[in-house]
Amino acid sequence: MKHNLQEAEENGVKISPVLPDHIKNYMIDIDGTVGEDVPNEEPERMEDAEVYPDAIETINRWYDQGHIITFFTSRVEEHREVTEKWLRKNGFKFHGMVMGKPRGGNYHWIDNHIVRATRFNGKFTDLIEVDTTIQVFND
Repeated sequence: MKHNLQEAEENGVKISPVLPDHIKNYMIDIDGTVGEDVPNEEPERMEDAEVYPDAIETINRWYDQGHIITFFTSRVEEHREVTEKWLRKNGFKFHGMVMGKPRGGNYHWIDNHIVRATRFNGKFTDLIEVDTTIQVFND
């Protein structure tokens, strides 16, 4: 999954490659964001959980536009198979999944790259720029 990674330098020294500005790396939660919120303690509900159709439409459009779609979930590794089956059954297009996100919310992501956080609040749509540091879902 190269996605047009570009070589980068800082102070004349090669650093990790970067994506061009027009390609975004979307890290998307699953439970309560693209579908029904199912806790890890009830995995029997994962296979038939409700899906949010507006999430499928929006995420697939981003995928088709060339953005990178990775589901970043608090589900544990033992739930990978049922999770991937559910995503594919419901028609989500994606590049990968990262399992084992810490549970409980209140996230603070520290990185040497630009990170934009968007809080899901009931409707999954394209993002709109509010200012230079915050993006929100369009109502």
